[in-house]
Amino acid sequence: MQAPDDFDPPIGVPEVLADGLRRIVAPNPSPMTYRGTNTYLLGWRDIAVIDPGPESTPHLEAILGALEPGQRISHILVTHTHLDHSPLSRALAARTGAPIHGFGDTRAGRSAVMRKLADAGMIGGGESPDLDFSPDVIMADGDVIRNEDWDVTALWTPGHYGNHLCFQWRDAIMTGDLVMGWATSLVSPPDGDLTDFMASCEKLLRLEAKVLHPGHGAPVTAPRQRLEWLLAHRREREAQILAALAEGPDSAQGLARRIYTDVQPALLPAATRNVLAHLVDLTGKKRVSPVGELAEEAVFELLGKG
Repeated sequence: MQAPDDFDPPIGVPEVLADGLRRIVAPNPSPMTYRGTNTYLLGWRDIAVIDPGPESTPHLEAILGALEPGQRISHILVTHTHLDHSPLSRALAARTGAPIHGFGDTRAGRSAVMRKLADAGMIGGGESPDLDFSPDVIMADGDVIRNEDWDVTALWTPGHYGNHLCFQWRDAIMTGDLVMGWATSLVSPPDGDLTDFMASCEKLLRLEAKVLHPGHGAPVTAPRQRLEWLLAHRREREAQILAALAEGPDSAQGLARRIYTDVQPALLPAATRNVLAHLVDLTGKKRVSPVGELAEEAVFELLGKG
């Protein structure tokens, strides 16, 4: 899905999305972050900052400068520990005294198979983890932060990252990098797990939110349609991989080159990681098998026609 050309917000300027919810876009545009990381300010008096973003003095000052008379930052919430989402939480906490909330450190929440792969050193190359992240308050699935003005529920939603949380407020969900409207989420082992990703998308479907506010890009105003498309897209990608392997064994990179025929060269490594995530998932389902040890460069072969 292509990014909509009309999403071009001013960088560093707070924009009202709903009564009690504002967004500030960080100055870190890239092929992976689109216009930049979305930082959300939730509340009227006590403000929860969701995803402070990357290390950036201008963005820190933009967040602090968005406070209106009588407001203070009381909570810092982090969806996951990639370098474009969590590092600024430390400087923001130092300036405001607000505690940092998250699921855990960069290794928290990994599935058993991903822990095994990571511990064995078989698969590396995950996407820019924030190795220094350590939350003051660890939040589990279903935990609620209650404030005089607002309540926020933490939703453990691994897939893009093992420690990924979404945050539900009323009929809106801040989805981090799990669900975006302009692109599909990167699932890169051992941080990302495709089996978990599919389960997390199904989980959000059951909640029937009216709007999703992603970590990058515009609000998703038709959540069910988008989530159903993401699930169908992954199933279609799985079918493409199985069809390609029916023609002969291949590696994740070779399959990515054959399947992602219209991808920009700069995004081919990300496409390769996505294919690898499918291959790990299919290995667990006993649909494919690596020739030798399971590793990023392994060649995979089809085990059966399913």
